[in-house]
Amino acid sequence: MPIYGLKFRLLGQTSYYHGPEGLRCGDSVLIEAEQGQCLAEVVSGPLTALPGTSSEDLPSILCKAGPDALKVGEENSRLAREALLFCRQCIRNRRLDMKLVDVEVFFDRSKFIFYFTAPARIDFRDLVKDLVREYRSRIELRQIGVRHETQMVGAVGNCGMVCCCRRYLRKFAPVTIRMAKEQNLFLNPAKISGICGRLLCCLSYEQENYEQFHRSCPRLGKKYQTSRGSMKVLRANMFRNTLTVLNENNEELELPLEEWESLMPRRPDGQQYGQQGTSSRAVHNDGLLLVSVSPEVAEDPTLLDTLLPEEEELEYPTHTHPAKAEAASARRKGRRKPYNPNHA
Repeated sequence: MPIYGLKFRLLGQTSYYHGPEGLRCGDSVLIEAEQGQCLAEVVSGPLTALPGTSSEDLPSILCKAGPDALKVGEENSRLAREALLFCRQCIRNRRLDMKLVDVEVFFDRSKFIFYFTAPARIDFRDLVKDLVREYRSRIELRQIGVRHETQMVGAVGNCGMVCCCRRYLRKFAPVTIRMAKEQNLFLNPAKISGICGRLLCCLSYEQENYEQFHRSCPRLGKKYQTSRGSMKVLRANMFRNTLTVLNENNEELELPLEEWESLMPRRPDGQQYGQQGTSSRAVHNDGLLLVSVSPEVAEDPTLLDTLLPEEEELEYPTHTHPAKAEAASARRKGRRKPYNPNHA
């Protein structure tokens, strides 16, 4: 059976299914997902084979979506837009410090997913109850980062093109300020940050080449003993594969990396000549919330108590500093209260 690439959302990843012949790009099909039946759009195919995967291991397409299924999909899209407006109104009424980004409705309307961003933990127990009473379905509040928000909304980057995350980027690679330093970029936040306020995703595109180049280069700013005397390494140019050094006569010389290695450089202190590996590992612990509430437990008074600790569990004890304790309590309740060190 032929293989097709499907997308469930406009910005979702492409998943591969095998299905009947005759499907074309742009057709809507029904597939079986974890949440039940789901509408998807054919974006590629038909393919005869997928490298590294046999067609038997791929899930199958149930059928091509008929007029009734397409009508349900349109109604769900309309319901998602209405839920977006209703939830935003509830957020304003309750004065919650959160920003609603998008709403997703399952095909059978058994579950609503609300994507939001927030600078801190939010007490949205009352908001969940409002949504459950309104739609009588399972409600899931999913906190996302600012990079995923930009991916959903879309924007134009500093380069003048649509952001990479909007066009084709589906998985975000770790990006650190060390990458900008190794690429000799001017460390201006306005130049190396994207629309989302985080470091540009494109900094990681060529990082592997920079790491490979720096592993074969000497340390910048260090002096080396060579067959032509003492030299100090000033700069390195990856694109020209050269080094700029300062010799004993205070003359700057630009040497190809192969010529530099032929000078048999060595450190006076006996340390190893080459740089250590510059690859960095980032440990992500965003602490983003994911809460799912069904109508049966929406009225439970202890709902979300494990995610929203009580006030007596403050980071700063009240007997130590009242102002700090009051500010911490306000943060846990979703309010912003400035810290006043002159508080009596």
